[in-house]
Amino acid sequence: MNFSWSKLFQFVLVGMVVMSCKEENASVIEHTTETSTIQEHPKLILTAQGVKDIRAQLGNIPVFDNTLKAVQEEIDAEIALGIDTPIPVDYSGGYTHVRHKSNMIMMQKAGVLYQILDDEKYAKYVKDMLMQYEAMYKTLPLHPKTRSYARGKLFWQCLNDSNWLVYVSQAYDCIYNYLSEDERNTLETNLFKPFADHISIDSPQFYQRVHNHSTWGNAAVGMIGLVMNDEELIDRALYGIKDLKLDANEKDDDGGFLNKDGKAGFLANIEEPFSPDGYYNEGPYYQRYAMYPFLIFAEGLHNVKPELKIFEYKEGVLLKSINALLNLSDADGDFFPLNDGQKGMSYYNDALVTAVDISYHFGTQDSGLLSIAKEQNKVLLDDSGLAVALGIKNENEKPFNKKSINLSDGPEGTQGGVAILRNEDIELVFKYAAQGSSHGHYDKLSYSLCEKGEEILQDYGLARFVNIEQKGSGNYLKENKTWAKQTIAHNTVTQNETSHFNGKYDIGSQHHSVLNYFSSENEKVQVASAKEVNAYPGTEMLRTMAILKDEDFEKPYMLDIMKVTSDKTNQYDFPYYFLGQVVETNFDYQTPKSLSPLGTKNGYQHLYVEGTAKASSDNSKLSWLNKGKFYTLTSVTNANDDLLFTRIGANDPEFNLRREAALMLRRKNTKNTLFVSVIESHGSYSPVSESAVNSNSSIKTLKVELDSEDYTAISITNVNGNTKLFITANRNALKEANHNVKINDKNYEWSGSYYFK
Repeated sequence: MNFSWSKLFQFVLVGMVVMSCKEENASVIEHTTETSTIQEHPKLILTAQGVKDIRAQLGNIPVFDNTLKAVQEEIDAEIALGIDTPIPVDYSGGYTHVRHKSNMIMMQKAGVLYQILDDEKYAKYVKDMLMQYEAMYKTLPLHPKTRSYARGKLFWQCLNDSNWLVYVSQAYDCIYNYLSEDERNTLETNLFKPFADHISIDSPQFYQRVHNHSTWGNAAVGMIGLVMNDEELIDRALYGIKDLKLDANEKDDDGGFLNKDGKAGFLANIEEPFSPDGYYNEGPYYQRYAMYPFLIFAEGLHNVKPELKIFEYKEGVLLKSINALLNLSDADGDFFPLNDGQKGMSYYNDALVTAVDISYHFGTQDSGLLSIAKEQNKVLLDDSGLAVALGIKNENEKPFNKKSINLSDGPEGTQGGVAILRNEDIELVFKYAAQGSSHGHYDKLSYSLCEKGEEILQDYGLARFVNIEQKGSGNYLKENKTWAKQTIAHNTVTQNETSHFNGKYDIGSQHHSVLNYFSSENEKVQVASAKEVNAYPGTEMLRTMAILKDEDFEKPYMLDIMKVTSDKTNQYDFPYYFLGQVVETNFDYQTPKSLSPLGTKNGYQHLYVEGTAKASSDNSKLSWLNKGKFYTLTSVTNANDDLLFTRIGANDPEFNLRREAALMLRRKNTKNTLFVSVIESHGSYSPVSESAVNSNSSIKTLKVELDSEDYTAISITNVNGNTKLFITANRNALKEANHNVKINDKNYEWSGSYYFK
């Protein structure tokens, strides 16, 4: 690898001058002269000092060197293919969409290569492409596709235009000094400033919101403002558009509202969606998407405007949010698909490479992050990536241990939350959060259950084939509203075949569930309990979920207690969306000769009925096999309960939905009731040796011993006759509370939220 040592020496001198100026004028913001402006670049993400440090370490930092080599090979291949900036015509997944998306990434990477390798061919590649965009953009109309509530010009929606500018601002910063003053003026006058104005001033319904879309818009406007030293754009990015006049309660077709109360701009988008614990209200899938603009703009602000102390804003919530997000992933690093979440999205995504590197560099240099970075096997080609690469090289990494955690929701942490219970290889995700903005689902007190990264009981996630043009142009399908968002699609109670809040966003967004208690101090007993009183007026639901490690069982098991109290009789449906093949039931069922939908609306129209039964005992059991493991669901039932085998896929002529099964427990003409179940993971099956080990449930009986306003007690007796009793406090569940309750003529006394022995 050949470098120009004279230019490298210039870089060192420039870096020394910049660092000195920053120290002397840390709190001063002023317009710079042409000379000082030239000295400052690159300054946004990759810095002049960072370039010096990286060059000094090249060839001695394996993960960085390997990343650099891969990027160089990728960009060299792109340069050989030539530049293509086609007139935009497509939705997501179409050629022009994909080409412009690729161009923004290639420019960003080429700009970094120019700085690190000091090879002008990369700067020329970026310059030539930017000049083609400048020539196009001057006369470019709105995108011809009209589906979006805020159309872009390069892309069908302003969101993707914002993506483009976030990346391209980094490229522009890297080649800033390569360009002449006239070239910079041309690009800024004809491309960058109009581009930023279209995203913001021309599209307030997109920009003036608290939403992940707006975060991208804020970052785009702010980052190009930082590169251009445009204080107006920076101010607009941080605080939103001033003197904006819009009709009250104007609503966009994405389900969000324009903000008339001053809650707009980058700082508002930090303040509102994040809880003090770092949970992002739209869920981990969209947090992952939003983390890139949050963190990359924050890094730019930190480097260019350190006086803002952006990483300290709201008690450092941006860095806290990375830890929260990593904890919202399973054993394989896949994010739990809460709300509109696509399954399979993981911390191997490039946005999480950014998050991990920035968190390590600007945070506490947590050595646990290095273990994740090592698994990601690539780093950012900037200052933070260098810090991570050096940490890995020096073998500083330690395991990132995911433990049980309770993450509050809401800007003050008072709008419910998400509890994750972990015991050995079993992970339970219990959602008692707020709506989750327009990407939220109507599924209060829902949950999913995993073992070693494999779902036992699943959350469906979204109904969308992201960036697959043949499937709805890669956008959300109508089944996302008719199925995925509906309550019956989740593992929670549906009352009278109607979704929570009647499936109305305006109502659901006003309410949240309330934590009863969370306890994770005892490694053998992990418990979360929460109440929902608004999903169905007149009905209260209190759900207590526990992962229990019992020496009488092979593995930890899940205990689920759903207490329903209502002011009238209802029909309650309680589905269990299991994955795998049915092995055994302890009830007889009938299968129809032809399939019919279970209902006509609220998601029921998408469920085929494949089998029906009446509960024949106090406990109904279903066992299934999935990926070499056996699982058994044991539920407390009565003679009036219906058991329905259902399968997703009715009224879905385009096969947009996955054909997956559930067992549904239906309880009719009931006012107050209790749903109690246990799910065990047990045994294994090898198709190679064709041997089944421990394929039977270890539970003999599951019984409700007491159910009152104050306490619910459940006994679990295994096949050897050993009985354990779990008692949960339905009220007064404080850790310091003392309890005394008589069950079957025996007194039980304890302190805390629950009893298990």
